[in-house]
Amino acid sequence: MSLRVVFMGTPDFSVPTLTEIIGQGHEVVACYTRAPKPAGRRGLELTPSPVHAAAERFGIPVFTPKTLRTEDAAEQFRSHDADVAVVVAYGLILPKAILDAPRRGCVNLHGSLLPRWRGAAPIQRAIMAGDAESGVMVMRMEEGLDTGPVGMAERIAIAPDMTAGELHDRLSLIGADLMVRALAAMSRDALTFHPQSDVGVTYAHKIEKAEARIDWSQDAAATHNRIRGLSPFPGAWFELDFGRGPERIKVLRSTLADGDGAPGTALDDDLRIACGGGAVRLLELQRAGKAPMKAADFQRGQKIAAGAKLL
Repeated sequence: MSLRVVFMGTPDFSVPTLTEIIGQGHEVVACYTRAPKPAGRRGLELTPSPVHAAAERFGIPVFTPKTLRTEDAAEQFRSHDADVAVVVAYGLILPKAILDAPRRGCVNLHGSLLPRWRGAAPIQRAIMAGDAESGVMVMRMEEGLDTGPVGMAERIAIAPDMTAGELHDRLSLIGADLMVRALAAMSRDALTFHPQSDVGVTYAHKIEKAEARIDWSQDAAATHNRIRGLSPFPGAWFELDFGRGPERIKVLRSTLADGDGAPGTALDDDLRIACGGGAVRLLELQRAGKAPMKAADFQRGQKIAAGAKLL
């Protein structure tokens, strides 16, 4: 049995779920996404979100309200006569009038193992905390922040050097499959939701700009987790003076290494950097305005020599 679905999402992470829902024969009657943003050097061009672009390719009506808290927004939402709303990284709070509108409620695909990492940045926070596993969950939405009961879940291991970008891509595809399985069960009245545990609740707060600067006084594990947890965006960074003043350099990939020294000191020409305890080896870097480079290629250019102090 196919369902009438309102899809609500914005970034690349959401697109595979939209595509899978359509591919499984459900009728997506509307897509809600964030409004197009200015882009280009002068910000004169408006760029639609990835979900907006995908919905237009499928001929699905797109709605980009600034808020859902007005009666007009609620009335328009109810007019879609949806069985269910599927929410994947939408970006706006859904008030009670919206949550109550679809016959079977609103379900959210969340990129963590709830109740761990409720909130805005679960993928980055899981890696920054050094978690050994993550996953996706289909949750029935309530007015609280990611507090609703869980219907289905899928777990995956986080490899020691996995970046947030890699985990993001894995969870996006796994989540798409999980959501269509949940909708299939829902269409048979076979999807059961269970309350989240009150134990182990953590919050994945939005990544702040100040967190992106690498603090070499932290131990190697914490430094490595920060680098991979912020890769590729916003990118953990340090500064180094190559003779023209401090230059900001992003580190997109690293691994744990042996070694000791003053925190932030390059221990050799292979970019082994001392931390507050232990060391990390930098594997991929990016200078401002340049493309990412493997460490060996970076070192053939503006070399970071042994003994250099990274700030």
